[in-house]
Amino acid sequence: MDRVHSPPESRANPWPSGIVFDLDGTLLLSHHDFPRMRATIVEVAERFGLPPGAVRSSETVGTSRVLLATLAELRARQCSEAELRRFTVEVGKRLDAIELEATDRATTRPGALNLLEGARARGIRLGLFTRSSNEFCQTVLPRLQLDPYFRYRRTRSAPGPVKPSPEALLLLLGEMGIRPEEALYVGDHFEDAECARGAGVRFVGILPAPGHPGTATAEGFRERGAAAVISGLPELVALLEENSLGSFSTTG
Repeated sequence: MDRVHSPPESRANPWPSGIVFDLDGTLLLSHHDFPRMRATIVEVAERFGLPPGAVRSSETVGTSRVLLATLAELRARQCSEAELRRFTVEVGKRLDAIELEATDRATTRPGALNLLEGARARGIRLGLFTRSSNEFCQTVLPRLQLDPYFRYRRTRSAPGPVKPSPEALLLLLGEMGIRPEEALYVGDHFEDAECARGAGVRFVGILPAPGHPGTATAEGFRERGAAAVISGLPELVALLEENSLGSFSTTG
């Protein structure tokens, strides 16, 4: 007689099965020159035919949004796919070079290592979701002792969709073997919150570190569906231990 296999039962757990972290501003303070990176995207695009002023960058618009807006404007002006590929390659090289200038200045955000070690000790799978390049991650993570925690990573160097696409977040979770309802995403930008909401993943916003630039606010995070807002990483452990984020569905 054939045995009937029941689907795995879902149970409630105050801790997620997986936590996905943004990198810059969340786990580390890289001191990237983001205004220069945004300006570089526009500068290169103008050489490819984008009229001056067609795309504007600001502190409230992330680098990725500027790049997406620039690509959309170039497509609207009938830029060929070959030209778009050349533009993307050139921008990527320019951004990589600016980004790598910050590797020696990068520092971990207080509480990062303790949080990651504690999560790993609980068997929680950890993922890294970042607009930084793979080269930057391979350089800075070992130096800051973050490398061993992140077997699962999705950088802007990955093929296919990248952050802030919700699809990119879902691809990372798929690699981790985690369903959206089992996961938590932690980030410091409104783009992170919007991405998490689009992917159906619970989100915690972390405010800018003292003395470091940032435009995110607690009110803005909550408007974008954040389950909680913290000012530092140690607060995340307390939220989970107190079940302040509600229970996560886990398969067992």
